Amino acid sequence: MISSLRRPALPCKRFPVATLLLIVLLLPACRLQSDVTAIKLGHSLDQQHPVHVAMARMAERVHELSDGKMRIDIYPSSQLGSERETMELLQIGSLGMTKVSSATIEAYSDHFQVFGLPYLFEDNEHRFGVLDSEIGEMILASLDDYNLIGLGYYDAGFRSFYAGRPVNTPEDLRGMKIRVQESPIAMRMVRALGGSPTPISWGELYTALQQGIVDGAENNSPSFQTSMHYEVSRHFTLNEHTAVPDVLIFSKIIWDRLTAQEQAWVQQAADESVDFQRELWQEAEEAAITFVEERGVQVVYPDKEPFRRQVEPLIESYRDHDIIWPLIQQIRNFEPADRQDAAVADAQ
Repeated sequence: MISSLRRPALPCKRFPVATLLLIVLLLPACRLQSDVTAIKLGHSLDQQHPVHVAMARMAERVHELSDGKMRIDIYPSSQLGSERETMELLQIGSLGMTKVSSATIEAYSDHFQVFGLPYLFEDNEHRFGVLDSEIGEMILASLDDYNLIGLGYYDAGFRSFYAGRPVNTPEDLRGMKIRVQESPIAMRMVRALGGSPTPISWGELYTALQQGIVDGAENNSPSFQTSMHYEVSRHFTLNEHTAVPDVLIFSKIIWDRLTAQEQAWVQQAADESVDFQRELWQEAEEAAITFVEERGVQVVYPDKEPFRRQVEPLIESYRDHDIIWPLIQQIRNFEPADRQDAAVADAQ
């Protein structure tokens, strides 16, 4: 059994007066005079992103399921703050919902660190099987201790390297400055592959690549395209080292104010939006690769085995971790239902 590691919730920042005023004006999910329950959802993505499109569909479904008695108001493009800031607003009940990368949640729950480890998932079938299983549910449940409710996982694809020069093997990364998210595991992974991890905010990365402050970065193909990083990084290597999902989160303070029926509407709409978003994401990945290739980017499909071997000591370093190591074993041993059925049929 995985032992539970409790931490105090992260201290909230001292918000400037203008931000505090915004928080007061927002006052989260409130029952309006017209008896409509309104939930505010803030996130950092633009309105063309598959995750935003899926959340807009979720808002439509909540309105339909509730026959107009509930609504979700969406504020995209960091209007209500960064991922870390929106999570803090959820914790104090001043915002209803948000979407964050699981890398952002690592500072809250050790369970989410497992998603930052490289080469745990064999393929999409294995990955989605884990996320939709009791393993994924248990990881979401670890947020309860931090006044947060995990509703589901959106697909953010596999992350790969891109740079101004080719990266065909781990040796090619040696000495390269690679932009990473503010994730200790992402930094350890790049070091294990011989690179020099450099945390830089997403909004500053284009300029950093252009000016040579960093030599490359790592992300999924749709982000590589929509950020226009292909203009300054002409080599994209599909080594697919990690699959860091996006997570749809609800404020526990506000969740507890909802009726059981309202909670059911929200969860059903969230579940449907997850399925819808995963379809959109697959289309976006295929379109992104075609798009950047047409613009002269060299897309490389390397042998992944040397990358796997290089990071195995990183995986082994978690043997004594009472939360992460059992999760690693559960994920590696997980058999998707379709494969289990196929094995049974072969045996017969």
